[in-house]
Amino acid sequence: MLKRFAALALSIATPAFAQDAPQTVPVVLETTMGTITVALETQRAPITAGNFLRYVDEGRMDGTVFYRAMHLDWEPRPNGLIQGGTQFDPARILPPIAHEPTSVTGLTHARGALSMARHDPGSATGDFSILLQAQPSMDAGPNNPDPLGYAVFGTVVEGMDVVEAIHAAPRDPDKGEGWMKGEMLAEPVVIVRARRAQP
Repeated sequence: MLKRFAALALSIATPAFAQDAPQTVPVVLETTMGTITVALETQRAPITAGNFLRYVDEGRMDGTVFYRAMHLDWEPRPNGLIQGGTQFDPARILPPIAHEPTSVTGLTHARGALSMARHDPGSATGDFSILLQAQPSMDAGPNNPDPLGYAVFGTVVEGMDVVEAIHAAPRDPDKGEGWMKGEMLAEPVVIVRARRAQP
């Protein structure tokens, strides 16, 4: 009787525990340097993750590139980020989306975080970054360089070695403008295909 009660309690408790985990959608980025699998935060960052999923589902991310590798001389190393996406290609980009700050979503710029690239808040379209290490200064906060921060919408679950390899690829010292000069990859890494992971 005691065993049956314990089994019943476990069967009731397990689904409830599973429902506590935020919902995510896995997406595979097949690049010319390897595969990166990410989990998109469709529950905690529904606008931003939903936007990225639309780019994936409509094939707008296929054939785009990782074009930038920002290096930071901070420990732990390697440090910085890689950036890729549609680069304002009029044939690919969708309308800008509303900004979802980390102060609202509860997400943070941790190692492996996916974060939307933007100019002003509410201007993000189809470009994104992947962080090599935690960058709390990119979160929303009154003491950060940009108090509204950037929008985190997912995290790498497999393939950080590929992210690091892209980050380590040669950069062209003459490419890029302004403070991004010297951060552009000499040979951009192609995102051959972006797709939802098969269940």
